[in-house]
Amino acid sequence: MEINDLTPAERRLWRAFATGTTVDFREAPDEAVSPDWGLERTVRARVLRALLLDGPHRPGEVAALKLMGARITGELDLRYATVDSVVRLNHCHFDAVPRLAGAHLNYLNLRDCVLPGLAAARSRIDGSLRLTRCRIGGPVHLGGAQISGALFLERAELSTADPSSAVLALNQVTIDDDLCARGMRAHGAVRLDGATVAGSIDLEDAELSNPGGFVLAAEALDVGANLLGRRMRARGRIDLRGSRVPGRVDLLGTSLSNPGGTALRASSCVIGEIWLREGTRIEGRLNLRRASVGQLQLEPEMLPDQVRLLDLTYTFLTPHEPAERRLPMLERDDGAFDPHAYEQLTAAYRRIGDDRAARVVQLAKPCRHRSTLSWYGRVWGHLQDAAVGYGFRPLRAAVWLLSLLAVGSVAYAGHHPPALKAGEAPPFHPVFYTLDLLLPVISFGQESAFAPTGWYQTLSYVLIVTGWILATTVAAGVTRTVSRQ
Repeated sequence: MEINDLTPAERRLWRAFATGTTVDFREAPDEAVSPDWGLERTVRARVLRALLLDGPHRPGEVAALKLMGARITGELDLRYATVDSVVRLNHCHFDAVPRLAGAHLNYLNLRDCVLPGLAAARSRIDGSLRLTRCRIGGPVHLGGAQISGALFLERAELSTADPSSAVLALNQVTIDDDLCARGMRAHGAVRLDGATVAGSIDLEDAELSNPGGFVLAAEALDVGANLLGRRMRARGRIDLRGSRVPGRVDLLGTSLSNPGGTALRASSCVIGEIWLREGTRIEGRLNLRRASVGQLQLEPEMLPDQVRLLDLTYTFLTPHEPAERRLPMLERDDGAFDPHAYEQLTAAYRRIGDDRAARVVQLAKPCRHRSTLSWYGRVWGHLQDAAVGYGFRPLRAAVWLLSLLAVGSVAYAGHHPPALKAGEAPPFHPVFYTLDLLLPVISFGQESAFAPTGWYQTLSYVLIVTGWILATTVAAGVTRTVSRQ
């Protein structure tokens, strides 16, 4: 391109390129970007392309494209091009979507720009990509891109007129540093399926909105450090299935809402810590099935009506709450009974030395299982629960035993049962006789020597049956305790 073909604004930029000098058309630092800027602030996209591919160079200087406050007309087409110069276009208005698919760039800074979209799939950027505070009215395609530095999207506003298209497509992207999107507002789906981020993903104070659809689709996401989402507001589905986050998934103070669907799915994930506290109650399902978590920080107040925990494993559960506040979450998995969930909660309490809470959870396990049995199984379960709490309430067994011993002793003291063989019967003792009826494995020689009649015989049968219930339930509880040890 000849310099004589350029407008005054373009000639100024052409001369500045060789030395990397910034050309600033703004009248004030806080001037709003406008599509109505005149010819004196307009630069054609093909001029930018000519500069980046074959612009003037000056010995001893580093050529760079640094432009601020300009309207860029036409389509900036750098598909599969190699650009060695730094590209910094700030506070600019693009009339057309920049086409950067497959391009190899040194550094790209589009801070504070207004764009109708960005097409940069499979591009390679040796430095960072900065889209800070950009307003982008169409899809941003970065799928398969390789970014050696960081990706900056702080306080960016992303939207698209096509609800079926992702507003930010980062599928299979590779970022060697952080993905910084603090305060970003995205009206549509953000896709991170199969992405690799060596550092952290920062979504603190972000607003993600796509009611009824995905707001963050990140299956098989691989994060090197943390996924930060404090005070994030998400209206739609977050899907982290199969992801790996060795640090923490920090959702303190978040608002997650997807009524009628799944609000957060982190199934089959491997996560160091999940922080789900200090936020509003989740609207929609919480799915943590088959996930492996080191520390699960979970406030009962944030849990929704449906919580799926099948095969979830965790080492620590914080903050410390009474078992009675933790148990309801185990009963919200679509009515299913998951014994593993009770064992996990029991182990978490034992790990911190709260044996009382562990016993409460262990008692709740057979009580919950009872609801899945046939009617006669439920009857027997109620008897075991009332008698000795399935073996986890030994004091209750002692109270029952002493109470029945007192009733039997008083009853038989007032009416001695007749001896079966008068000459061979030992002296009758009401306490030992009652103990003979209650304790099936101990004999004092009384039960076989005397035969009560009338209602005393009925009382004997009741004591025998009750004794067997107490004995079998206590034995089952002891067996469970020994097997756990």
